[in-house]
Amino acid sequence: MEIHYLSKKNSVLNHFLSQIRNIDIQKDSMRFRRNVERIGEIMAYELSQSLHYKTIEITTPLGIKKTTEIADRLVVCSILRAGLTLHQGFLNYFDNAENGFISAYRHHPNNDDYFDIRVEYEAIADINGKNILLVDPMLATGQSIVSVFNKLMERGTPKEIHIAVIIAAPEGVAYLEQNLPDTCHLWIASLDEKLNDKSYIVPGLGDAGDLAYGTKL
Repeated sequence: MEIHYLSKKNSVLNHFLSQIRNIDIQKDSMRFRRNVERIGEIMAYELSQSLHYKTIEITTPLGIKKTTEIADRLVVCSILRAGLTLHQGFLNYFDNAENGFISAYRHHPNNDDYFDIRVEYEAIADINGKNILLVDPMLATGQSIVSVFNKLMERGTPKEIHIAVIIAAPEGVAYLEQNLPDTCHLWIASLDEKLNDKSYIVPGLGDAGDLAYGTKL
């Protein structure tokens, strides 16, 4: 797996990352959502440099200009519900992309720290021969992303697979490396220290879905 770490060099990305982590700024859910969306836009730009392009000619009011445009057919797929705001950031840049939405959540059958992953709702475009951009704000254990990836692969054979996360734990990165094909690309805005005993990312930012859309039952 090819891993791309985006926050190693200073940019406005780090500015937005610091804001979504800040417990005072987090109280403004609209600002949190907008910052996640802007992070998605930055990540989309960085990822765009690895796509394939074709040469075209366009007519301007004063002449003809040779330029390039994206040749790949893209499907942006997000994991509900936390992935929705990040999804919009990618869609702002890849406006011709098709879309996919799939739910995955931690199910605690014994009401303790043990959990398995439940994948339920699916609404996904045809993925055959296309580039999948699977986006989710948090990469903790990696189990949700692998479960969703396996579900996607039941639907066809994509050309390329890109996974984009804002904050990742080393344990989750290792899990993806062990369970996903070597041809996958993993884009990480920020790599954090570890998982705690409840499998939450430390220092992380909390529950991205709750911060964006309110607490759930």
